[in-house]
Amino acid sequence: MSASDNPSSRMLSGECMCGAIHYRVEDGFLYALNCHCSQCRRTTGSAFKPFAGIERSRLSVVKGAEDLMIFGDENGHDAHCGQCGSLLYSVVREGQYVHVTLGTLIDDPSIRPTAHIFVGSKAPWFTITDELPQHEEFD
Repeated sequence: MSASDNPSSRMLSGECMCGAIHYRVEDGFLYALNCHCSQCRRTTGSAFKPFAGIERSRLSVVKGAEDLMIFGDENGHDAHCGQCGSLLYSVVREGQYVHVTLGTLIDDPSIRPTAHIFVGSKAPWFTITDELPQHEEFD
């Protein structure tokens, strides 16, 4: 049984920078990665986006849903706070999964990133210094 199948999975809290939006997500993530693609760099303003993936039904916005600013459609979009702009999560894989930005979690998840993806398009000014596997794209 994986953590995501465990009905007693611990719940984690997350929020945007200004506190207008709060969410809860099960600590049953299926994977965690560091994405270096140009889209993730632009939306975070950083060298890469650390994220963890989980079924969409396991995340709920508990405060400030009306303040969400959505870029994209129901099958794939980024959800930002409309007040401060924080990227909270991305809806991916035909709308079935979310990629929660690890930096917005208040609680410590049990998972850690296991690899770097899209390093073929990483920022030229950034050097990856850890020992995690590096993938040119996402296999």
